[in-house]
Amino acid sequence: MKKILLILAFVCTALLFLGCGNSGGQEKSGGKKKLVIWDYFETDSQKVMMTQLLDGFNKTHPEYEASHVYVPFSDYQKQLTLGIASGELPDLVIMDGCSMAAFVKLGLLADISNADIPWDEYLKGPMESSMLDGKHFGIPFATNCTALIYNKDIFDAAGVAYPNENTTWADFKEIARKLTKNGISGFGNAATNTDEGTFQCLQWLYTAGGSYKDIEGGVAAFKFMQDCIKEGIWTNEAVNWTQSDVNYNFMGGNLAMEQNGPWQIPVFESSAPDLNYGVTVLPRYDEKSGQATSILGGENIGVVKKPDTSGGIEFLKYYNQDDVMVETMKLYGSFPPKVKAAQNPFWTNDPIQAAFIKQLETSIPRGPSPSWPSYSAAIQNGFQEIMMMKKTPAQAAADTQKAVNEIK
Repeated sequence: MKKILLILAFVCTALLFLGCGNSGGQEKSGGKKKLVIWDYFETDSQKVMMTQLLDGFNKTHPEYEASHVYVPFSDYQKQLTLGIASGELPDLVIMDGCSMAAFVKLGLLADISNADIPWDEYLKGPMESSMLDGKHFGIPFATNCTALIYNKDIFDAAGVAYPNENTTWADFKEIARKLTKNGISGFGNAATNTDEGTFQCLQWLYTAGGSYKDIEGGVAAFKFMQDCIKEGIWTNEAVNWTQSDVNYNFMGGNLAMEQNGPWQIPVFESSAPDLNYGVTVLPRYDEKSGQATSILGGENIGVVKKPDTSGGIEFLKYYNQDDVMVETMKLYGSFPPKVKAAQNPFWTNDPIQAAFIKQLETSIPRGPSPSWPSYSAAIQNGFQEIMMMKKTPAQAAADTQKAVNEIK
């Protein structure tokens, strides 16, 4: 009996929390339809961003009263799952792109494929992260990726030319070899055994010709990474590093090159204002290959499945406007997921930002798959095994392939 009472108390508490975000299927308040969005944005600039975005929508759509509810990122997926069970949900949700497919399968999001939205105006990778089985369940909200960041002073001191969009894996290895000396490692990335590590390691697999389901097709990536680790030109500390760890070592002069994202630019400005650095796309496989792949980060915004989804779709159409998206992303510190919006001079006139925009052209989502967490864990375990010299590349690829094949 005590267990039942405890469970009921928990559910009631959860429903009370969820109720603050419930739109009641766009119920009316003072003659206006209420429209509620859940997000997990917590920085001051992100809060200003959401206020500006909602104010703009409300002014141009007087029939609606849009508001947002902050849900901590650590609780976000749990609260969405509880909301599905209780029926107490918002009209729109902003979520990590790699989480979307799982919640489509759980029945959270509405199929809005018939909405009047120009799907083909979006960058391909971000758009695919908001889809499943060819259907649209929202639109990309913000997008980013990793690229190659390099210390110009270290390159200049060694007399080594800067990497560029024509740099191949062979070139990259030679560059890293020349720069690895005097306590400096040529390169480092975040290869920790979490999805953060998958986010930074998976692109090497794709660039080699594999995919998240075809590990053995990208076995060359396993061999390349292990060879670089053996030579000491790709630091073996990477297996323990988060993206912040990598960047601190880069700013500290311990790395000549790092793989990281545009979210580190404000860190450079505040913590290492004199750092002389450049950014270019990640190295391609060989001279015959096109630009290397990178893996997408960022959020999507989805419409919750309800009897009336018209308000949610209207909000997506409002955000779809290039000028709205550009001003929102300036505040957010990320990139617009639409092709035209991403070409705004705010980004293209800045060589650092422009390099990340260039990398976005060949960036792809993690998955998309409802089983992404399982795929991520299996893949990153494989990378850990080869980077820690526990297995040969061929054996690690075969074992990882087997683990991936068993995922339902």
